[in-house]
Amino acid sequence: MSLFRALALAGLSLALPSGPARAAVPAAQAAAEAPSIQSPCLRIEFDLHLRSRVVARFKGVEKPLGPFSDSEYLEGPGRKRQEFTLVSQQRDRIADGERLVLKGQAPQLIKTVTVTIYDAFPALAVYEVAYTNEGGASLPISGWTSHAYELEAQAAGKGPTFWSYQCGSYERRPNWLVPLRVGFRQENHLGMNAPDYGGGTPIVDVWSREAGLGIGHLETSPELVSLPVTMPKAGRAQVALRMAREQSLAPGATVRSLRTFVSVHEGDCFGTLSLYRRFMAGQGFRMADSPEAAFGPIWCAWGYGRKVQARQIYGTLPTVKELGFTWVTVDDGWQDNYADWHPDPLKFPRGDEDLKAMVDRIHQDGFQAQLWWAPLMGSRGSTLMKEHPEFALLNRDGSQQKISYWPTFYLCPAAPGVIEYSKDLAKKMILDWGYDGLKLDGQYMNGVPPCYNPAHHHEHPEDAVKALPLYFKAIFETVRSLKPQALVEFCPCGTSYSFFTMPYFNMSVGSDPTSSFQVRSKGKVLKALMGDGVAYFGDHVELSDGASDYASTVAVGGVIGTQFVLPALATKRSTSDLTPGRKRALATWLGIYRKQMLPKGQYLGDLYDVGFDLPETHAIQKGEARYYGFFAKKWQGPVELRGLEARTYRIRDYEHDRDLGVVKGPRATLNLPFSAHLLIEARPE
Repeated sequence: MSLFRALALAGLSLALPSGPARAAVPAAQAAAEAPSIQSPCLRIEFDLHLRSRVVARFKGVEKPLGPFSDSEYLEGPGRKRQEFTLVSQQRDRIADGERLVLKGQAPQLIKTVTVTIYDAFPALAVYEVAYTNEGGASLPISGWTSHAYELEAQAAGKGPTFWSYQCGSYERRPNWLVPLRVGFRQENHLGMNAPDYGGGTPIVDVWSREAGLGIGHLETSPELVSLPVTMPKAGRAQVALRMAREQSLAPGATVRSLRTFVSVHEGDCFGTLSLYRRFMAGQGFRMADSPEAAFGPIWCAWGYGRKVQARQIYGTLPTVKELGFTWVTVDDGWQDNYADWHPDPLKFPRGDEDLKAMVDRIHQDGFQAQLWWAPLMGSRGSTLMKEHPEFALLNRDGSQQKISYWPTFYLCPAAPGVIEYSKDLAKKMILDWGYDGLKLDGQYMNGVPPCYNPAHHHEHPEDAVKALPLYFKAIFETVRSLKPQALVEFCPCGTSYSFFTMPYFNMSVGSDPTSSFQVRSKGKVLKALMGDGVAYFGDHVELSDGASDYASTVAVGGVIGTQFVLPALATKRSTSDLTPGRKRALATWLGIYRKQMLPKGQYLGDLYDVGFDLPETHAIQKGEARYYGFFAKKWQGPVELRGLEARTYRIRDYEHDRDLGVVKGPRATLNLPFSAHLLIEARPE
């Protein structure tokens, strides 16, 4: 099936270039001619040794992003097989794009590179690379590399030359968007980088002030690749996509790369990530729209910790109601252990009856109820593991793979018994106990290691890796079948979300941010990857700068929430204490949030570069109005309002309800000094 046909079946409307059809390129060309393939947005150029470079083409200006490099090659013990000589090329017009097929020869090897540019995606080139052993002896192979490019950019003076989107998941929970400095290196391995940290979206992106480049794979399940990004010296950055897999390539056999891509863009990585989402929609990855209730503000009982008591939740509900929250989340601490998931008998002596009574009370007070659950965990001493020890995911040496934080160990997501047990738990939580939503939580949910448990009869140990998204699909579909408007929040605790799981929840979250910048930058990334139809929860405000930065969530169109506690009910003092001042601030921001309701707008992620545009700016369109959030420690100078129409707008500081005059679109500049942030509404007159 053509990509065009697949996208049409997926319900996407595509605008193809108008005008007469292009003439077909001759089927074969002289091998001595340096080949290339291009669209209005990019050109891929090869030399006679199949080295390549990427040229961005924006607004009639062409910019090579770096020198020719050995971009695709095989690796073997002690050497790289990258010296090929071009022997043939063929370029053809296909139904929905253009395709270039190159063949190169080296001792014992034939390399075939197929590059396709689809009309509907002119900023993206799709690659498939194959290596065939034409010799008489087997070749030891340790892996392959694609898109090994070096990017060049003019040094930016005092600031960074490049910014980058980094997709790896690490225990230190680094920023996803980072400025590159000389000596920077991050491997971005999408396997396990710690016992319970792994997975991620299979893309990296590097951009300068002039242009950016993204690479990744287009497969429909997780793959154990690495996407290293380095900055070896000033003005130079390097990217690549690598698969490490040892094998012996027999005579006549072929090893193939994954289906991969390279893309170009202006501005920051929002362009690559949203382009990837749209492309993958044609392969069946459609995000689930959030229910209306998802946009209500959230109060979570986590401020009271794991030792939370029912009386603390009941005692806090009147204040939660007074402030106008619509969701109450019962967090970690309600259960007996992390496998059986029975109500803790010390807190709920009557078991299910007491837990259901809590849900009924939450409903009676006018809230919707959400329950915290960390699925896919096994707990030593639990009834589940006594009865089903075969559920465990096992390492190559037969040991259980640990989950460090709780501590527990992994269950295998590919084991049918694990899937059925988890579906039954979801049914109990939603149907029997009456919850309106689930908060799925845990850094380990983003990736699992290969499973070697012989009881599971896996065809390959990597079956567990590929099955993880399908495990969450089973939970999501179970919940939605019982309660179609249920909320399923997915919080992978600081890890870089797996794209393959994204269709199977309807609320993303800032996921334990370590700063307000993470609240904003994660919001930008997730809106690019998931679209505006999926609610983004900025997480508890207590995790932001100063434990009070509501503006960062509001400005990116996020849902606001808190884990506040009443000091009279808490066992110790903390930043979650709802002091009189914090209560007044919370009431003010809840009023702003409800009045503007920016999560219902369209996040305009391509208007501002989060790295190079100062001050940092985020923009949202809602109806005819535009909303801007400016962020800097202290700003003295102009701010630019982009994305306006050619008309007059009334400008208002909507946080403080201050009129700031009128401007004329499509672009306007105002001198508006501020500290920390400034929130602006531009409404047509």
